[in-house]
Amino acid sequence: MDGIGVSVSIEVYRDAWGVPHLRAADQDELAFAQGRVTARDRAWQLEVERHRAQGTTAAFLGAAELGWDTFARRSRLADTARRCFERLEREDARTAAWVRAYVDGVNDGLAEGAGRAPEFAETGLVPGRWEPWTPLAVWLTTHILFAGFPTKLWREEVARRLGEEWTELFATDGPGTSGSNGWLVAGGRTASGAALVAGDPHRFIEAPGVYQQIRLACPAYDVVGIAVPGVPGLAHFGHAGPVAWAITNAMSDYQDLYRERLRRLPDGGVEAYGPEGWRPATTHTETIEVAGGEPVAVEVIETDRGPVIIGVDDGAGSTAPESAASQGAASEGAASGGAAEDRDSWGGASAWEGVALRYPPRVTGQLGFEVLPALLRARTVADVDTALDGWVEPVNVVLAADTEGGLLHRVAGRVPVRHRTNSLRIVPAWDPAHAWQDAPAPLPRAEVDGHAVMANARGIAAPLGIEFAPPHRADRIDALLGASADWTPESITALHRDTDNRSAARLLAAVARVGGGSGQTGSGPSPAGPSPAGLSPAASAVRDRLLAWDRRMDAESADAGLYAAVRGAVVRRFAAHEAFAALREPAPYPEVFRPWLALGPRVAYALETLLVAGPVPAADVDRIVREALDEVASGEPPAAWGVTHRLAPWQALPDPDDAQWPGLGGDHDCVLSTSSVPGWTDRSARASAARYVWDLADRERSGWIVPFGASGVPGDPHHRDQLPLWLRGELAPVTTDWQNLTKEQG
Repeated sequence: MDGIGVSVSIEVYRDAWGVPHLRAADQDELAFAQGRVTARDRAWQLEVERHRAQGTTAAFLGAAELGWDTFARRSRLADTARRCFERLEREDARTAAWVRAYVDGVNDGLAEGAGRAPEFAETGLVPGRWEPWTPLAVWLTTHILFAGFPTKLWREEVARRLGEEWTELFATDGPGTSGSNGWLVAGGRTASGAALVAGDPHRFIEAPGVYQQIRLACPAYDVVGIAVPGVPGLAHFGHAGPVAWAITNAMSDYQDLYRERLRRLPDGGVEAYGPEGWRPATTHTETIEVAGGEPVAVEVIETDRGPVIIGVDDGAGSTAPESAASQGAASEGAASGGAAEDRDSWGGASAWEGVALRYPPRVTGQLGFEVLPALLRARTVADVDTALDGWVEPVNVVLAADTEGGLLHRVAGRVPVRHRTNSLRIVPAWDPAHAWQDAPAPLPRAEVDGHAVMANARGIAAPLGIEFAPPHRADRIDALLGASADWTPESITALHRDTDNRSAARLLAAVARVGGGSGQTGSGPSPAGPSPAGLSPAASAVRDRLLAWDRRMDAESADAGLYAAVRGAVVRRFAAHEAFAALREPAPYPEVFRPWLALGPRVAYALETLLVAGPVPAADVDRIVREALDEVASGEPPAAWGVTHRLAPWQALPDPDDAQWPGLGGDHDCVLSTSSVPGWTDRSARASAARYVWDLADRERSGWIVPFGASGVPGDPHHRDQLPLWLRGELAPVTTDWQNLTKEQG
């Protein structure tokens, strides 16, 4: 559609919340319309994402973005997207044309959208031009850290500094990962007799939001759903009328890190040592422009395993003994069966070590985009199932239901088959035992018996991963769903609001234990009597309140605030314990990986485990809990949970009015999942990036919500109009009757 403008068949309607409902004569014109309306509504967001995918954000956001831009260049995100699009053109020209139509629409709408967005003038950014592969690059950028490969760097540091036996001590759903809740209730357990599909994806909250409500209608299909701005179709959440689908992160492990032995040749080239000996690596230099600073030259090296993302800068002839890769070499025993040899014995003075990233789209040239139009055309669960056989990244657990009674619960994506150590640590590139097999792992599936739950816990995806979320959210949703056989869209929406904090049980048990009491945890007041041994009267009173607490993390709950204060004090003391002294020094890896490598957050999210296992002696655990009770008791009474547990969204241009962000209920392991970093901040940067309920009996009884609104333009009536509903755990209605929508003119 390049250059022909907007087709007369395209119609744009809006509902009361400004959500675009699009109609067109065919699928390509509809894709054009989706791209164009997204550019008009969210031009700033689209351009930030395009620059992130290209590694060019520092050019207008400044030196603070150099870490990301360097990683984007060295991991070859844009080049991988180009490769994937080229393969898509060769093997599925029809889908490639559909993606091109979306890009044409984006390019057609960007100028108008940029004219409405004040951020362009503030930064001096001029809208660029999207290429046909740009949506694939946006998708890669959104998900390259989704599987959490930096956790392997953390395990490497734990093994090297703390000891091999503690490699998996901190296993948990860490702060760098993304998850979701999702559930399906079969028709036999609903009031209507038709299935319900519901849930909410948990991501870092961004403003504008990472999800976009939209409707796409043409003669081939009519689908409402939640899209990723910059990507055509509805990959994750959709309701086509006769069939609906939703996903969560399967927590699968499908990206590997290889320790590379590299050496510089006299002509400036680079060789890497693999299973077949020394082989040429590709290398070139790219320049990152920096607003307000000097350009930065970045060398990009790629071996037969993949792009080198760590240790590249050590290759200018220096032995770089303190490089991250070199420091990690000492722990290579678990990965390769022996200590690293001196570099002079295997490569000479021009040799050094780096770490390469291997990920499926880079290896295969496939991303799974051919699935997107097939999903839109789906009419049955079988159609969804067949379409998802081609999915690649990220690896998801899928739930789907149709009006004929069909139900689906499966994993979709590509997981390589290789040695288990690959999933745990950095592995030696030269050992053939760590190569990927040609065929990917088989994808599990399960029958749905009444209802099914997906919440990132061990379940059907267990064979494909190493670390999963604790079972609390999944168990809680399962228990709530089992309590009724008469579910409606309205009653099932209430599950999104549940604040029961099952992960509090172990800390509360420790609180009871240090007092010498009966071990009550939220079952009523503790027995009357003198202060428990070792506790001051004030600390004993804190203990009694905690043991009587109902375990609900409601925003207005003072007891939830008290629990959070004690938990934070416990986490800080654990992190300061001498047992973890070796982990307190910053890990010597690039800044972009720091969320996975800081001791404090790792302790916070592994607290349940550390209270009962690990290198901290039981007597010290009791002491830590006593001291935490005393600390909280001697200070100002903690505020209600929502006073400190406030929303903290990421924005490319931070808003100076921090006080505008509201308080939240919930916690990391609640169904209402709102994650902070206990011990360091109660602010919540991760929460439900959208919520939805798909009703297979009547699509207009479905509901959806995003944290902010349909528009990314400050001052627009629909910029943040959904926030009050989102805070209350309510959903905006899905409107499908065209007569009840407002048609845009022009």
